[in-house]
Amino acid sequence: MIKGISYWAFAPETDGSPCDITKAMRRAKTLGFDAIELTIDNGGRLSLSTTQKEAEAIRQAADEIGIALKTVCSGIAWECSPTHPDAAVRAQAVKNAKKMIQIASWLGAETLLYIPGMVSAPFVADIIPQPYDAVDARARKALRQILPLAEKCGVRLGVENVWNRYLLTPLEMRDFIDSFDSPFVGSYFDVANIMLYGHPEHWIKILGRRIFAVHIKDFKVEVGNLNGFVDILTGDVYYPAVMQMFKKTGYKGAFTAEVFASPKRDMPAIAIQALKKIEEM
Repeated sequence: MIKGISYWAFAPETDGSPCDITKAMRRAKTLGFDAIELTIDNGGRLSLSTTQKEAEAIRQAADEIGIALKTVCSGIAWECSPTHPDAAVRAQAVKNAKKMIQIASWLGAETLLYIPGMVSAPFVADIIPQPYDAVDARARKALRQILPLAEKCGVRLGVENVWNRYLLTPLEMRDFIDSFDSPFVGSYFDVANIMLYGHPEHWIKILGRRIFAVHIKDFKVEVGNLNGFVDILTGDVYYPAVMQMFKKTGYKGAFTAEVFASPKRDMPAIAIQALKKIEEM
């Protein structure tokens, strides 16, 4: 089992700035993680202004530490969506995605998490729900625009199942992925995001080898909102069934704990213990 941890799990520096990336990589390695998922954020250590030289320096540091940079994540698409009703925003979203592909390539990452768009989202303020068919058309157009660069750079696009009220079933996700007929388009499967409206083991079975990467976290269904996300192995995800299905489908990629820093709790240390328990299932 390749055990990964999200960069978002590491507490900020004492001055409030994001955690130093090299520091986070060293801590992840010390705790026993095999990989760390770096994130591209506005105002982050990695951002859309990151240069090739800067990214390659991070890659070299990771190699020296002995920790893999298999995946890259970003939340920028929530602020600038490829399915936004404004064509200018959609064009900027495509430009942003292309830069993120380049950064992922410079880091040597295999997969970039890709949010294809949204009908609406419970955590995006002032959004007007968009027609589903319009979102679908815009999402497909945007992905086709960035796919040639992803193929050229050797970076796979992992479409995440996320609370965007789009691609709501495993059959729809499967068909969306297959419509691009490219080995560089697949699934970035988030185990807990499914829990509000489905069962992760069903999705894993249907998506099968289309799954490029996996986010591990947990969720209490009865809560039914963002407050339902809880520590791994304390929610309603039935991990024995999940892991059994991953074994059946032959998944060999990273299992990345997507947890977030807490001022009073050592989230990376908590996450590695949970992943070790899951590994034994």
